[in-house]
Amino acid sequence: MQRATSLERRIDAAAHRLLRDAPAGGIRAFLVEFAVFVLKQAWACIFGAALLVVIVAARLWYPDDALVARNDALTIAAVLIQVAMLVFRLESGRELWVILLFHVTGTVMELFKTDVGSWAYAADGILRIGGVPLFSGFMYAAVGSYMVRVYRLFDLGFTRYPRRWVTAIVAAAIYVNFFAHHYWWDARWVLLVGVLVLWLPTVMHARVWRRTLRIPLLLAFAGVAVFIYFAENIGTLAGAWAYPDQVDGWQPVSPSKLVSWFLLMIISVVLVTWVYPPKVPARLRAGR
Repeated sequence: MQRATSLERRIDAAAHRLLRDAPAGGIRAFLVEFAVFVLKQAWACIFGAALLVVIVAARLWYPDDALVARNDALTIAAVLIQVAMLVFRLESGRELWVILLFHVTGTVMELFKTDVGSWAYAADGILRIGGVPLFSGFMYAAVGSYMVRVYRLFDLGFTRYPRRWVTAIVAAAIYVNFFAHHYWWDARWVLLVGVLVLWLPTVMHARVWRRTLRIPLLLAFAGVAVFIYFAENIGTLAGAWAYPDQVDGWQPVSPSKLVSWFLLMIISVVLVTWVYPPKVPARLRAGR
């Protein structure tokens, strides 16, 4: 496991001892690989899952007349989750920097989007900037946490990955378009075509246990976007924020948001590659 924390090294060693006698073929081997894949994904999602649980719990059980406003309580809980991630060695200090970068870029977008009416939060609490409660930035940080953790948990490698400076230009254009399309032509479909052309040849190599999955990177982007879309539906159902068409009553988030989340994945991946540069899998480097 690449750049594992001390806790993760202990868990990894225990898993190796537990699975060393696991069968190498047949249905049982497949079930072992599948179980390890699911557990690694769950471990990578721990920040976002904990935050989503807090959001739902606040909706169900937090009293409306509490001394601390619900949004402030969510912000305090999000800070405690982040502190726990560091104290219990679930994240490294190096990863914290890229997560903070997600937090800042997300909060800037939140300030703009709420100002133009793309979505809105409940107007309570004092831990906020304008109409944006501070816990909102942690939702973007949760995406960043997943991205950096899944990179090392699966020892990700890539073949035919585009040059990083080109990907940085595309990611910057996507980020600018999130703002500019309110005043000018929406270039998202052009950007989407550019993303498809740029990353279409790229294959991601993800080591599970004994097997290494080879997945088209665009398919992985789409899978994460769908997962975030479902989490977004849970968040809006729990009343953490609301889109204009949900003000008079909740309804599922528009599927068009999938394109936005897919493009956000590009920004996320590019940010992570400046901490963990994409590398060809070790076995392929050895073959060369």
